[in-house]
Amino acid sequence: MAHWFHRNPLKATGSLTFESKTGPSSQDAFKLCSELNTTRLRLTDFLSDHMHNSETIENMFNTYMSLLHGFVVGMDDRGGDSKLRLSVKFKWTNTLLGTTPEEQQDILFEINCMKFNVALWFTKHAAALAGSKEEPTLDEAKEVHKCLRKAAGIFDSILKSGDLAKLYQRPPDAGDLDERVLGAYTSQSTAEAQEITVARAIELKHSPSLISALAYETSKLFTTAAEGIRALDPKIVGKWQKYLELKSMFYQAYAYNYFGDDLLAKDECGKAIRCLKEGVTCYGKAEALCKEYAVYKGAGTTVHPERHLFFRKLKPIITRTLEKCERENGFIYHHKVPLDAPQLELKATYGLVSPEEFKPPVPHPLWSAATYASFDISKPKPVDKKSAAGQADKLEPVKEKASDSNVLEPKTSSGCVIS
Repeated sequence: MAHWFHRNPLKATGSLTFESKTGPSSQDAFKLCSELNTTRLRLTDFLSDHMHNSETIENMFNTYMSLLHGFVVGMDDRGGDSKLRLSVKFKWTNTLLGTTPEEQQDILFEINCMKFNVALWFTKHAAALAGSKEEPTLDEAKEVHKCLRKAAGIFDSILKSGDLAKLYQRPPDAGDLDERVLGAYTSQSTAEAQEITVARAIELKHSPSLISALAYETSKLFTTAAEGIRALDPKIVGKWQKYLELKSMFYQAYAYNYFGDDLLAKDECGKAIRCLKEGVTCYGKAEALCKEYAVYKGAGTTVHPERHLFFRKLKPIITRTLEKCERENGFIYHHKVPLDAPQLELKATYGLVSPEEFKPPVPHPLWSAATYASFDISKPKPVDKKSAAGQADKLEPVKEKASDSNVLEPKTSSGCVIS
C-alpha cells in the first residue's frame, strides 16, 4: 500500500548534554547523564529509519523515559516536581511548521516531544511495512494494525496526561503539542488501523451490514480528524486535511455500497438504489478530493490513494450493484426510489478499533534518593550566549530513510494487501 498513507515529517531536535546544566556529583548521577545522552542520541537516530524493528524502538524509548523519571518527580521525601525539571533547555521542530525550532526549558516539553516523535514513527513503520511487499503475511498485517493502535495510544496519552497544562510556554497554533493537532493524529491513527479491519471483513466476506457499519465508523474517525484541525491555518494544515477528507469520503462510499447490498437482501430495492446512487456520489467526491490533495502545497509526503487497487475496485463494484438493483426493481419490485439517501445508522457489533493504552515505564534502577541529592543545580553554569540573546537557529530536517515500496497489484479480493 505504497500510495495509501499520508505522513508528515518527523520532528528534528538539537543536541545536548544533560550533565552540563544539572551539576552531577556522584558516580550514579554521572552515569545517569551519560545514559541519557547516549539513549537520546541513539533513539533519535533510529527513528529516521522506518523499517527498524518496532520492539527495538519501543525498548529504547521506554529506557529513555525511565531515565528521565527523576527529572520529572522529586526523588526525596518532599516529592512533587523535581528540582531538575527546569534545568535543561530543549529544542524541537514541529512537523507542520518548518525548521525553526520551538525552545522550552522544561523536561515535560522533552518527554512529550519524544513521545510524539515515537508515535509518529510507529505510523511510518506501519506504512512502510504495509507497502514493502506484494502480499504481507498475516503476522505482518497484525504488526501494522498493532503499530497504528500503539501510535494512537501514545498520541492520546499526551492529550490526557495533563502535562500540556503544566508547560510554562503555550505550544504554538498547529504545533505538535496543540491539542487539536494531537486529536487529529489520534483519530487518524485509529482510523487507519480500522481500515485494516474493513479490508479484512471484505476479504473474509462478512455480512454487508457489518462491512457497511465498519466503513461508516472509519469514515467518521477521518471526519473527526479533519474537523479537529479545520480552525487552523489552511496554508499549514490544508494538505493533511484534504487527505483526511478524501479518506472519509472514500469510506462513506464503501458504507453506502454495502448498505445498499444489505437493503437489497431485505427486499428494500428502492432504498438500495438510492443508497448506491449516494455511494457513486461519494466516490466521485473522493476522486475530486484526491486531485485537490495532489496539488495542495504543504508538509508531508504526497501519496496517491486513487492509484491503489483497493480504491479503484470500488467504483465498478458500486456500478454493477446499482445496475443489478435497477434491473430487479424494473422487473420484480417496482419500488419508488426515495429522494433522500437512507441514514447510515448501522452499528458495528465487533471489529471497532481503540487506541492501545500507553503505560509509562517504571523509574530506571539508577534513580535513588542519594542519586537525586547528588545533583546540584545551584552551581554556576556556562552561559549560552545565543540562547541568552533569544536566537533560535534553524534545525536540519530529519533525513528519513525511505523504504523500498512494492508497486505490484495485490492479489486479494478486496484489493488491500494487508487484509
